[in-house]
Amino acid sequence: MADSKGLPKVEEITDKMSKRWGTGTVVIPAPEEVDEIMRKIPEGKLTTINEIRAILAQKHGASIGCPITTGIFAWVAAHAAEEVAAERKQDITPYWRTLKSGGQLNEKYPGGAEAQAARLKEEGHII
Repeated sequence: MADSKGLPKVEEITDKMSKRWGTGTVVIPAPEEVDEIMRKIPEGKLTTINEIRAILAQKHGASIGCPITTGIFAWVAAHAAEEVAAERKQDITPYWRTLKSGGQLNEKYPGGAEAQAARLKEEGHII
């Protein structure tokens, strides 16, 4: 999580990418930025990867947040949170409150969609 490898960075959307994302700029976030946004989602609330991408784009003055790296870093944050939880630490990223773009559960999170649904139900969400 801590190794940002020169990220974040904002780049022009190239011709190849513009077919999918339009024109403008894309921010490639740092892993810690994605984790920080996910940490701020309070109990009882939810967010989506697209909402996180919009926050990142606004923060960096870009047209869009990169869907690929944002999704990867959400996955990294989720797995890092479970590693911390395994050490019996309480302050972990509530990754289960971050849904996929269309509001779906994320089968790639630790324990799959079933585990995410169980955590959300514990917080009072209806699945």
